Amino acid sequence: MASCADILRSEFPDLDGEVFAYVTGILHGDGADFESVDELVEAVGELLREVSQDAKDEGAIRDICQRLFNTLQLDEGRAQRCSQVLLDTPIQLSQITDGYDASTDLLPGLLLKRGQTSMVNAKKLEKAEARLKAKQDKRMERDSLKTAGPLVLEEASASQAASKKETRMESSGKNKSYDVRVENFDVSFGERVLLAGADLNLAFGRRYGLVGRNGLGKTTLLKMIASRSLRIPSHISILHVEQEVAGDETPALQSVLECDTTRESLLREERDLTDKINAGRGEGTEGARLSEIYAKLEEIEADKAPARASVILAGLGFNATMQQQTTKEFSGGWRMRLALARALFARPDLLLLDEPTNMLDVRAILWLETYLQTWQSTILVVSHDRNFLNAVATDIIHLHSQRLDTYRGDFENFMKIKEERLKNQQREYEAQQQYREHIQVFIDRFRYNANRASQVQSKLKLLEKLPELKPVDKESEVVMKFPDGFEKFSPPILQLDEVDFYYDPSHYIFRSLSVSADLESRICVVGENGAGKSTMLKILMGELAPVRGIRHAHRNLKIGYFSQHHVDQLDLNISAVELLARKFPGKTEEEYRHHLGSYGVSGELAVRPVASLSGGQKSRVAFAQMTMSCPNFYILDEPTNHLDMETIEALAKALNKFRGGLILVSHDERFIRLVCQELWVCEDGTVTRIEGGFDQYRDILREQFRKEGFL
Repeated sequence: MASCADILRSEFPDLDGEVFAYVTGILHGDGADFESVDELVEAVGELLREVSQDAKDEGAIRDICQRLFNTLQLDEGRAQRCSQVLLDTPIQLSQITDGYDASTDLLPGLLLKRGQTSMVNAKKLEKAEARLKAKQDKRMERDSLKTAGPLVLEEASASQAASKKETRMESSGKNKSYDVRVENFDVSFGERVLLAGADLNLAFGRRYGLVGRNGLGKTTLLKMIASRSLRIPSHISILHVEQEVAGDETPALQSVLECDTTRESLLREERDLTDKINAGRGEGTEGARLSEIYAKLEEIEADKAPARASVILAGLGFNATMQQQTTKEFSGGWRMRLALARALFARPDLLLLDEPTNMLDVRAILWLETYLQTWQSTILVVSHDRNFLNAVATDIIHLHSQRLDTYRGDFENFMKIKEERLKNQQREYEAQQQYREHIQVFIDRFRYNANRASQVQSKLKLLEKLPELKPVDKESEVVMKFPDGFEKFSPPILQLDEVDFYYDPSHYIFRSLSVSADLESRICVVGENGAGKSTMLKILMGELAPVRGIRHAHRNLKIGYFSQHHVDQLDLNISAVELLARKFPGKTEEEYRHHLGSYGVSGELAVRPVASLSGGQKSRVAFAQMTMSCPNFYILDEPTNHLDMETIEALAKALNKFRGGLILVSHDERFIRLVCQELWVCEDGTVTRIEGGFDQYRDILREQFRKEGFL
């Protein structure tokens, strides 16, 4: 490719030295600042057109600027070489430096050809320099704002219309109902309105699934309820499983028992009174008080509490040894399970769960489904796992269009009723529109007919009285696409042969592990947390080296990896567009936006700080980043976490159309059934292929539960 100087000399043979120096100075001094060809045209286009003496039109000048812009994308070394200029005649530097004035710039004089005078308009040259300087100042100001300080995120807020009746009942203490009724309330996040004039009714003892698209405010609504920013009767206890248990010296089992404050306070008082009597410091009233304490402990079945806590922990994956370990020994994921166990043990009047299945493996999810089906008080759960909602929910609350709609039944019933309701609404709207048009035709026809004046007035009044129906607000379809413009190649593609691996020689993670995958593979890996699923994925990717055995990967293999902790790998202080630009430089902003749009991150979402996006929207940004380099094999670790159901369906369709290979770890049963053709179970230091698929694996787990007494 020709250098910038060559392009200028060939296109503008009469270009004088002063203009040449000015243009090349802009190109090489500020070339990195040009983000698009439009900016380059703005900087030098008018000047070049004037130099050509209007011999070249705007299109020709733009083509030249495009060639210059493409040349600037080359590496820095080559860009530096393109600034070299061939002099017309030899120059004796010794003659020049005799009377050299340091304040003068020799370059324009050196570059001027003999007998050549400058033809540039000095005023226009000054204007071009001023525009360029203003642009640089604006960019510097924008960059300084980004790094000026820590990112300040918007906060959520809630407001609710006052009810004198509720206020009177609350203050008098007569409200003994455990039903939750929150009427006519608004919820906002910064300047964005999430809910407006919404109503929430939760009947005691029912289990509600809260569903809706990513970013509409489901998690924010749970936080507003938990913090009592919305008015909830004070006698109703609320527990929101949001933060992991703090790590300290408390054993896991004791940590769960301690959340029953009534039992703990009675046991503490019983110990104090017993110690006082044994020490001979009793006052004679201790015996009566001890009798009362024993009666209350018997009433709340305190003696059965350790067994109940142990069953809950075991169901969530804590074996007998782990139940005695201190909480500080567990990772963040296991501490979240502890928080869930404490909530289940405490049995609050209103239990709030936000994506509880994200932290669980398939085995623990099956146990939790069965356990929650016998729950006595009220549950409000946000989940995008269809099978979990079908098993647990008695009602579905749909958040959309800044309101809440409640449906009786599980998720499948909700989908049927919603579709039927939308069809009826559309039919009513179309029928009314036809009726309105029919009346309007009569009015337009006889508007100026004196004999029909009374009838026209009657029709006008009829139109005014008709209720205004709105067209059905259909949610946009989610579409995802994985780029697959690569050549197919023959197996073996990815293979582990007789692999041993350990972090500690006394504890092997895998022994004699042999697995293989190719570009036709659709494999799902399941197993308990800690069985080695993520470790196996890292060995397959080459991030971990086998202790013994061989990893073979095709030389053309290009792996795209999605981590379940993908948020930790994103820079939250910048926008999604900037994130891609830093990771994959050299493209235009339109190209980054188009790629993000393929994953539902479009419009204002693409330029907002990543930290302000919802969990599902952050996942979409991670997908866009992963696919930018066009891999031919994907390894996905819990890809459905935080995604809404529509996006999960779109992800499944995209993966089914993808022409490359796939290995994924997932707990979402429906997603596994939609995508995977092969099931690997990771347990006991090896990986086993289940011929009967997910149904057989589910039966195996249920049989284990029955044998171990967890159900």
